[in-house]
Amino acid sequence: MASRKGSHQSRGNGDKYSVLLPTYNERENLPLIVWLLVKYFGESGYNYEIIVIDDGSPDGTLEVAEQLQKIYGEDKILLRPRAKKLGLGTAYIHGIKHATGNYVFIMDADLSHHPKFIPEFIEKQREGGYDLVSGTRYRGDGGVYGWDLRRKLISRGANYVTQVLLRPGASDLTGSFRLYKKEVLESLVERCVSKGYVFQMEMIVRARQGNYTIGEVPISFVDRVYGESKLGGNEIVSFLKGLLTLFATT
Repeated sequence: MASRKGSHQSRGNGDKYSVLLPTYNERENLPLIVWLLVKYFGESGYNYEIIVIDDGSPDGTLEVAEQLQKIYGEDKILLRPRAKKLGLGTAYIHGIKHATGNYVFIMDADLSHHPKFIPEFIEKQREGGYDLVSGTRYRGDGGVYGWDLRRKLISRGANYVTQVLLRPGASDLTGSFRLYKKEVLESLVERCVSKGYVFQMEMIVRARQGNYTIGEVPISFVDRVYGESKLGGNEIVSFLKGLLTLFATT
């Protein structure tokens, strides 16, 4: 039976939420995503910090992040840049080391994940005492906006094949909007071997293996507003390879 102790606690109970924002060429999106995060955390009264992990963006993302830090304060915006693009999994490992919260949000910086869902994630986690809460595009009133049919089919197809092969106990495996207990995220990241898109899927599969409890919140996913989408043919091939590796090893 999942613990329900979280639902009776007040908002000033000492919980702190660290948001990990890996960035690469997100100069246009970063001011808006940070503003929205500050707005929704501020309105709901939760303690938070935003950790920007920029991987050597050539477009000036880090300079924008420095300006945002001046606006919102060094206690709220932490800059933990790296010299070059080293991948999502290592960005999270790097970010966790600097996180002072006991809960960690991971999300995309490209506005495809709206911070308005953050209070719902927190409420869901507290309600069931979950080890992780995952945003789902495939349950309730969740959905995808701005994708053409091809991308919707690829996403649905990947999700379906993964459900059949791995039976993960969660409805959306490739999404990257999640809330973790910090120690759970640390232990999962250490065990993950995948890179790129398969990384998110492996995190859920490893969570199921470790008997961690998973809650879900329906979210609407909006395709990136500015910049290039990073999903191409190569990612699809590497996703399928990663899926088969996971199937063989879990």
